[in-house]
Amino acid sequence: MTAVLLDRRVLLCAGGAVLVSGVSSLLSPAYARGVEPTRTMRGGANNYLPGAPIVDRIGGGGFWMTGTVRRAGDGAPLAGQRIQIWAHTTEGHERDPHSHGATLTDANGVFRLEMPQIVPAFGQPHGHLAYDSGEYETVFLRPVMRSSKDTSLEAHFVLQPV
Repeated sequence: MTAVLLDRRVLLCAGGAVLVSGVSSLLSPAYARGVEPTRTMRGGANNYLPGAPIVDRIGGGGFWMTGTVRRAGDGAPLAGQRIQIWAHTTEGHERDPHSHGATLTDANGVFRLEMPQIVPAFGQPHGHLAYDSGEYETVFLRPVMRSSKDTSLEAHFVLQPV
């Protein structure tokens, strides 16, 4: 039988491991924690036009808006969910109906929609996205791009049932 020496170094290392991993992970079994719903972002609903049509592409394209849609709680992907997208682009302003379009999520809860290049509005290049179909709580997002030269923007929704 091997004796374990509990000296100061062993106790410090063990204490550090608890701090890094968290006490709760030591006390509860390993399982997925509840996934919190996405909160609506300030300014996300600006220039929203209810009922934008589902389209294959907005305008001439060249820029990709992508993301995922999952259910709050278990994080399951949600297929067939309508996501509306609009932005200030090289082809129009946020308020222009031709700058709006919607797409549906695939079986894995993923959406992609090509649109014209997003350009800065009020100093920031940003997009607008909305889930507004009614089965889940409405969420508006307004992600900001790192650079106006980026050719894609990603946004993720976690939806709470109504």
